[in-house]
Amino acid sequence: MKKVIACLLASLGLNTACAQASYENADVKGFAVLMNDPNVVVLDVRSAEEFKEGHIEGSLNIDQAPDNFIEKAKAALPIDKTIAVYCRSGRRSANAAGKLAAQGYKCVNLKGGILAWKEAKMPVTTDTYEVDMFKTKSGKTVKFHALVHASIRIEYDGQEIEIDPVRKLGNKTIDYSAMPKADYIFVTHEHGDHFDKEAIKLLAGDKTQLITNKRCADMFGYGQVMANGNKLQIAGDFLVEAVPAYNTTEGHLQFHPKGRDNGYILTLDGLRIYIAGDTEDIPEMDAIKDIDIAFLPCNQPYTMKPEQLVKAAKTVKPKVLFPYHYGQTDLSSIPEQLQGEGIEVRIRHYE
Repeated sequence: MKKVIACLLASLGLNTACAQASYENADVKGFAVLMNDPNVVVLDVRSAEEFKEGHIEGSLNIDQAPDNFIEKAKAALPIDKTIAVYCRSGRRSANAAGKLAAQGYKCVNLKGGILAWKEAKMPVTTDTYEVDMFKTKSGKTVKFHALVHASIRIEYDGQEIEIDPVRKLGNKTIDYSAMPKADYIFVTHEHGDHFDKEAIKLLAGDKTQLITNKRCADMFGYGQVMANGNKLQIAGDFLVEAVPAYNTTEGHLQFHPKGRDNGYILTLDGLRIYIAGDTEDIPEMDAIKDIDIAFLPCNQPYTMKPEQLVKAAKTVKPKVLFPYHYGQTDLSSIPEQLQGEGIEVRIRHYE
């Protein structure tokens, strides 16, 4: 049996590192194969400055140098996934892989680092937004780019989908002029951190469809209006449902009154994505079923407290949860609170 495993590892360019470190090494070919596995997370452990200069698409960036590396890694990396780690030359990533392995992670280190990757003519990107990739039921790829706060860019089967595009929030600026024109733009409601007329104009092309609630369509001057409960079959493999999003806490009801704003459920070739918009843990979530990926907001007084988000996640039961729209809210306890629920929590830069 050991010989069979050794042969399998060798076929992928993998070999086991020293027993003390408890991680594996992979050459470029083996690393590239691993990246196509949905149960693998690619981790770049270089500095943020190095990451910006060029990195492997879809990789997360957590610098291994600071003392809080493990703390950050545990908050961002699911323990049941294989972590494919790389750095510049392979030395720092080997150190990081050893640390992560000591915490119970299964790790694979890229031999030669991104230098070997580039030498093999493999692609790199300078897009600094975190990217998460999923497969639909027929094998199509869906990519989620974490832009900022509630702004999400989705790539699906050659189509560009933008959620609540906003050019500037705090000290973060999004250059939509450098992005492809959108096929579809979804806006949940009128607040400035969700509705930005100029961002929409930058993304709009001749064939762009703007889909929003009535309030935003009136403010912008056009748009396909969807009210809570409406469904829209955009294409044979693309269904949209508008669902309620509102406040329930006394003293907060004015922020998002019931019936005005939308959340959306996008079904892309069977992959069901719930983008909740600005909402609390409302009763209507009981009817939201079979969700693969959920984006749930977490910043009182405008949306949910962490304990409300946990309750909402247990109600909706997504396979993967992205807390978003969280500002300065501390999300560190959420993965632990959802342990054993069958929900993978991914914390990205949606401040």
